[in-house]
Amino acid sequence: MTQYLEFEKPLSEIEGKAEELRAMARENPEANVDKEAQALDQKATSLLAQLYGNLTPWRKCMVARHPNRPHCQDYIAALFTEYTPLAGDRNFADDHAVMGGIARLNDQPVMVIGHEKGNDTKSRIERNFGMARPEGYRKAIRLMSLADRFGLPVITLVDTPGAYPGKGAEERGQSEAIARATEKCLELKVPLLSVVIGEGGSGGAVAFATANPVAMLEHSIYSVISPEGCASILWKDATKASEAAEALRLTAQNLYELGICDRIIPEPVGGAHRHKDQIIENVRTALTDMLAGYADMSAMDIQAQRRAKYIGLGKKGLAA
Repeated sequence: MTQYLEFEKPLSEIEGKAEELRAMARENPEANVDKEAQALDQKATSLLAQLYGNLTPWRKCMVARHPNRPHCQDYIAALFTEYTPLAGDRNFADDHAVMGGIARLNDQPVMVIGHEKGNDTKSRIERNFGMARPEGYRKAIRLMSLADRFGLPVITLVDTPGAYPGKGAEERGQSEAIARATEKCLELKVPLLSVVIGEGGSGGAVAFATANPVAMLEHSIYSVISPEGCASILWKDATKASEAAEALRLTAQNLYELGICDRIIPEPVGGAHRHKDQIIENVRTALTDMLAGYADMSAMDIQAQRRAKYIGLGKKGLAA
């Protein structure tokens, strides 16, 4: 069943009327409502293209957070073969907000790591809504180190509101774990490819996305803080989140202009949640293309390219 966002209310009404007509036809086969239903379908298609053709930053936030949007485990199941999950940080626990393991992408061995939010109440609680604790970042560090040792490219799938800010996480060194994960990203001598598939929130995302190329889905977001958090700090009013979203420049298009995002992966009309198979294939194409770009580069060149990218970050925006 389609879950409509707030700005999609006019669309839900049109599609609802079309479905009512079809239900009427099923109950009464003699009712001639095909033309009316088709007209409503055409109107809905046109409206959908109009709505998604000019999304505001705040509406992009809503789309990026859509509960039906494909999550990390959906991409892993569809894109990778021979996936072997690896668990735990070998120190404290296994953080279920972070999943990862060895797999094959188009028959090439890789290490895949990502945030997983869950897709129903039970799994969202188990996955802590994609908010990793220190042991999650330490697990990611362990997997990156393993990939580096055996020469496996690393692919990260980013989808988190941010690192978990709880008392226990802080006691176990949340800030240090994020910093170490970011450091490990920079140290790798294998290609590190990152795709922001939904939300890229704060240091929780940076710890996975300090990559050679950073790709973002068309309607994903990546920011130092959530719009609600920013509004609460600046204006003491979380209801001004839409204004904060404008100011943060958190969309894929904004970040591409600034040089933070290297590639925008197009989403089907209506967002990734409406056409999961198509967006997964779009991500496959992007990953395959990006990975091929590092096939002939030496380990030192791969590391140097990544370091140079982040040392020079911001110059493009300042020049503009």
